[in-house]
Amino acid sequence: MHHRSISVLLLLAAAPLAAQTGPARWVVDRKTSLAWWQMDPHYEHLWAPTCPADPSWQPGEGRDPGQYTDYSWRPKTSAAGRSDPRVPLFPRFRVRPLCREAVRGEITAADANALRGVRGSVTLIADSLFTGLEMRDKYARRAVLETGRYPEITFTIDSLVDVQRGDTTRATAVGTLTVHDNAMAIRAPVLAWQETAGLRVRAQFSIPAASLTSEFHLSEWALSMGVGMRRWKTLHMGIDVILKPAA
Repeated sequence: MHHRSISVLLLLAAAPLAAQTGPARWVVDRKTSLAWWQMDPHYEHLWAPTCPADPSWQPGEGRDPGQYTDYSWRPKTSAAGRSDPRVPLFPRFRVRPLCREAVRGEITAADANALRGVRGSVTLIADSLFTGLEMRDKYARRAVLETGRYPEITFTIDSLVDVQRGDTTRATAVGTLTVHDNAMAIRAPVLAWQETAGLRVRAQFSIPAASLTSEFHLSEWALSMGVGMRRWKTLHMGIDVILKPAA
């Protein structure tokens, strides 16, 4: 699959890019870029990034030995089946080149200054997502995501709307999410700003958990506990990428 990242498009709206005229092209830096998902309710283990080495992230319950955890983040009144307003649960605070090279992409613009003709793609290697328990991840790759047959997840960007420029540029990316070769229309809020590492873009969106089977046709049998029994309400997904000018 190939991803056109809504988040990446928003990056183009950032002030440093607005100063550029004519056509332009940017690429995702793989060592500093990541993607993530989080289920709501998360039952204190249903979340995963492609960059588990980043110190901002922690695995959930039912994790492999030797992994760092600090459950001071968990409210004393938390309940496993209760919705959590913190999305993502473990945002990245500082960009570091610690990531698996699991996210790639390219953004182009016919006119960078006017943000016209913007197109882009961001691709996620599905089996790089890590929950903290290898046994759980192997099951997800084999029975749910079927990564041997569908190795990538794709975000496709068609347009940017509601652009608000500033030190942090805000916009909404309009496009599609493709899983298992099935596409679903999405709209994702995007934030973009300049950092030392490059142009940082963050975007996230949410879809009903039932869409995993009804829209993307993932295995109803494999997801019977969460989707079939309606224990899961919402799937959140997002990216946190660094864009650099293409060579």
